[in-house]
Amino acid sequence: MLTIGCHLSKRRGYLEMAQEAASINANTFQYFTRSPRGSEQATLDEKDAQAYRAFCQEHGVHDVLAYAPYDTDPATSKMNEHDFACMVYAEDLAQLAELDGTLYLVRPGSRLNIDVEEGLAEVADALNKVIAPSQKTTVLLDTMAGEGTQVGTSFQQLAAIIDQVKLADHVGVCFDCAAVWAEGYDIVNDLDGVLSQFDDAIGLDKLRAVHLNDATHNRGSHVDRHARIGEGTIGFDALAALVNHPKLAGVPFYVEEPDSTLVIYERDVARFQAAYTGK
Repeated sequence: MLTIGCHLSKRRGYLEMAQEAASINANTFQYFTRSPRGSEQATLDEKDAQAYRAFCQEHGVHDVLAYAPYDTDPATSKMNEHDFACMVYAEDLAQLAELDGTLYLVRPGSRLNIDVEEGLAEVADALNKVIAPSQKTTVLLDTMAGEGTQVGTSFQQLAAIIDQVKLADHVGVCFDCAAVWAEGYDIVNDLDGVLSQFDDAIGLDKLRAVHLNDATHNRGSHVDRHARIGEGTIGFDALAALVNHPKLAGVPFYVEEPDSTLVIYERDVARFQAAYTGK
């Protein structure tokens, strides 16, 4: 069965997000844990959380992906920014434990004025500070496009981060199509080869989520900008090939559109479900 959803807003609570997902025939969704540009974490409404958990169980909504805000930067050597990222992650993971959350996505960030190896080590250090042995939530590293001094841009860099995490069984990767394309991986003409490279560097067992997004720029541009699904340089057919790839069976997919509406997401989910040839 295909697990697919889209990005939703939590401004009206967890239950409404789950209801919106079900209303467009999605069985998962992703959301920002707080404003993508940073803010204080909202207090969890226990009644909303209880109703949300019950709704998800009843309607088969699962593998919900919580997304850390963009302004967290674990790769930096600036102590105040690194500590801020750790604080946000710790707060989010604590709330996800109450929501039975299963997936938590973080961006490795930018190394700024330190070398790549130091930046990768800083990301691992942040994860080592917040991941607990007993947690049920898996922390996912987002693939990055290589803009500026970003780290986590290649499969080898992501592997280097994971290798330094003490509780690596709690860590996975989110395969962001537009970012992987921007980094130079040819998912349009050589998807098998790209997945083999991922497997060799990291292991496909660590590929725990996929962002289905199209790109405005050409492969290798290092520019991560989203186009409407099917209107960019990746195209719908290439994205549908990921949904149908046997090596990605069981992996949840999350559609991302620029400035989207629920109507557009409903169309996208339906298109991918129609293109899905599995069971």
